[in-house]
Amino acid sequence: MPAPLNGKLVTVFGGSGFVGRYVVRALAARGYRVRAACRRPDLAGQLQPYGVVGQIMPVQANLRPKYRWSVERAVEGADAVVNCVGILAESGRQTFDQVQARGAAVVAEAAKAAGVERFVQVSAIGADPASASVYARTKAAGEAAVLAAYPDATIVRPSVMFGQDDDFFNKFADLARMLPVLPLIGGGHTKFQPAYVVDVAEVIARAVDGTIAAGIYELGGPEVKTFRECLELVLAQTHRSRPFVEIPFGIARLQAKLLQMLPGKLLTEDQVELLKHDNVVSAEATASGRTLEGIGIRPATLEAILPSYLWRFRPAGQFDRKPA
Repeated sequence: MPAPLNGKLVTVFGGSGFVGRYVVRALAARGYRVRAACRRPDLAGQLQPYGVVGQIMPVQANLRPKYRWSVERAVEGADAVVNCVGILAESGRQTFDQVQARGAAVVAEAAKAAGVERFVQVSAIGADPASASVYARTKAAGEAAVLAAYPDATIVRPSVMFGQDDDFFNKFADLARMLPVLPLIGGGHTKFQPAYVVDVAEVIARAVDGTIAAGIYELGGPEVKTFRECLELVLAQTHRSRPFVEIPFGIARLQAKLLQMLPGKLLTEDQVELLKHDNVVSAEATASGRTLEGIGIRPATLEAILPSYLWRFRPAGQFDRKPA
């Protein structure tokens, strides 16, 4: 049985995206009415089964400052706002600065003006105003803009996230299906602490509930794995065998100059820059208890979740039971 509606309204920007869908589901399960703000609400029909009739309403909104009016309309009457909007590569007018820095400022300022009580911002581990990566710099700028409007905002910084339709494990499983070798940028030594998107959504929902303290949380799974180990896990789960080719950062950057101009943007120069730095929960966050374990969430492991969706990349799909 679905939870009874509690009368409160939460606007989720990016509600139809990878993270946003899980946030909408977690909030709907708690009885919130959810306004899923996205650029294409006509493509957000998959959100409706997460709640009862009328509980989830997709609305059109664009975070770029030019369309501030759409953001103001989306936050009217909301009790809380969650901003899940982020991009991994720039495309046309959707730039890191417009979406992740200025866009976050527009949402926070509009929410404050509308009298919204709680604000949750989805950022990323590695957000740093001094980073050489534009992605990381604009994530940091977005955090600063949010905190200027909401000093008591909750900011979540996940590591690489995994789950149905993720853009990391699915991407490399697809490459393993198409390519005879897999690239290890920088030798594959970069460390990640992959977090299950459902666990991240639970933290965000608790922030909306007000059951965790405001502040910055760094969210990583129970295991730290190198880039190489992540790809080895992909191969094991997809029952494939592929040799690795180590690609130095300099050569990878040259390749990215071409690849980022192709449809799909398989690799960008900014992503190469991000891979130069580990993406794991800091010692400070662990010591302060602002992690998944610190707030009482037992994080899911990769081995428990990956088989539930990477099976489709196996040579015989769900009928392939024997590892390569």
